[in-house]
Amino acid sequence: MRILVTGATANVGRMVVDELLARGAEDVRALTVDPERAALPPGVEVVRGSFRRPATVATALAGVDVVYLAPDPATVFEVCRMAAEAGVRRIVDMAGAKGDHWQAVEDGVEASGVPFTHLEPGEFMANATIWAPQIRAGDEVRDAFPGAINAPIAQEDIAAVAAEVLLGDGHEGRSYELTGPQALSRPEKVAALAEGLGRDLAYVELTGEAAVAQFELAMGEYGRWYLDGLAQLTAHPQRAVPTVADLLGRPATAYVEWARHHADLFG
Repeated sequence: MRILVTGATANVGRMVVDELLARGAEDVRALTVDPERAALPPGVEVVRGSFRRPATVATALAGVDVVYLAPDPATVFEVCRMAAEAGVRRIVDMAGAKGDHWQAVEDGVEASGVPFTHLEPGEFMANATIWAPQIRAGDEVRDAFPGAINAPIAQEDIAAVAAEVLLGDGHEGRSYELTGPQALSRPEKVAALAEGLGRDLAYVELTGEAAVAQFELAMGEYGRWYLDGLAQLTAHPQRAVPTVADLLGRPATAYVEWARHHADLFG
């Protein structure tokens, strides 16, 4: 079975390649815009290309049985149509919560007529790196909407689930919501980071324009968009679901464990 991993330069896609190889997959092809930066392991067939250049995608799809589809709402309908024409038998896509801005990914996959599995992760634990400059500079984390609650997931767990679904049977037509094992508030995340990093960190709440300024400093033009998401999570907290544990037969990665493994990101 030949498996194509798209977005193999990106964090999750690159991890999917490693997970597939660790599970014994022998025919893995990777589509990446930058093979040098992706640093793919020996034995992986590399195709340089991008969803923005359909001819390169057609080359990558030739002879492929199963596709891991990294999200690209702008081209998903065309790419999935090409996958169907190439004879792809199954698509496993990484989208997001149903009805949000990633819904186009699922719509495009389903429109192709190719059997599918949707992976629907929530926020990545790696988003905690927006706090990294503050943590490097001192012991305070200035943030907003302390009552925003969600259950972020480690990217490594998403990749492990993707590999499980790509190689396994019985997943066609399924949608898997993916979260971490705990729903946490913003101060609880900072406390987990402190424990994982072996640091004392204090949570400082910001409101109004001070919050906007802080998030625009950390995230640029996406700062207000992220704050809007936090406001929604305050009104509608996200619960943790056991999907990762059910699929992998092990607990999902806890926030403190993720922090301990990625301490280098925080200096």
